[in-house]
Amino acid sequence: MDNQRAFYHDGMRELQDRFDGRRVADRLAEHRRRYDFWDADRDLIETTPFFFIATSYGDFTDCSLRSGMPGFVKIVGPGTIEFPEYDGNSMYRTLGNISRNPNVGLLFVKFDGATPRIRMNGRAELLDSPADLARHHGAKMVVRVVCEMYSNCPRSVHDLATGTLSDYLPRPGHEPPAPEWKSRDYIRGILPENDPHAVAAKTET
Repeated sequence: MDNQRAFYHDGMRELQDRFDGRRVADRLAEHRRRYDFWDADRDLIETTPFFFIATSYGDFTDCSLRSGMPGFVKIVGPGTIEFPEYDGNSMYRTLGNISRNPNVGLLFVKFDGATPRIRMNGRAELLDSPADLARHHGAKMVVRVVCEMYSNCPRSVHDLATGTLSDYLPRPGHEPPAPEWKSRDYIRGILPENDPHAVAAKTET
């Protein structure tokens, strides 16, 4: 990935300004955007049994699930992962898009209501040499992705193992609590003017 690429485009900036969120957006990019893996990233990626991937080409867009035994996604370099393409339905929507447009979006999430999500924006390439295939048991092809990444707090993630829905999501008669990240030193003083947790975040130590 190009480390100099802008993190936000004009459409994002317009909405940030409309809702007084530019300060927070810039601070999150400064503190959470990265090009190599934190220890927590490695733990989630290398043990995940699935992740989501979005691809596009022209008017064709696709969001799909990739699954495997834990360890099927491999970290092979700074900010670089590989995963195998297994036998499928012969539509090749994900790989077909990648063959024309290498830009991809990946989401790693553990539905436990506690583990931060990892969002990756990357450029993918398709590999099929004998050496590449040998690294991934059962692979028809291998996808390598060089990423920029950032993590999100897990407040909107439900705990599917226990069937517990997130306490942080709005619903009638319920006031969601403030998420931890809004009280961090680099965020709490610059929350949007109408943020429902601004006062609580500023006074929390």
